[in-house]
Amino acid sequence: MRKRYTVSDGKFVLSLEEAAEGGYIVTSPLDPELITQAETIEEAFANARDVAKALKESRARLMRRLAATATV
Repeated sequence: MRKRYTVSDGKFVLSLEEAAEGGYIVTSPLDPELITQAETIEEAFANARDVAKALKESRARLMRRLAATATV
């Protein structure tokens, strides 16, 4: 059975699950689309910040496209 940990840096809450090949599978209980991998806890937070930024940008583009089609 793989171990799971919940960790927080005050900004992110992450779930870390030990990966079979080593390191961690990183997810967020607050955002089911945030998924990444990391070798260390520090890398997990860095990767999570990068993924969260990419998700925010992607969602903003989607909302702009939806708004543009709604006004047509």
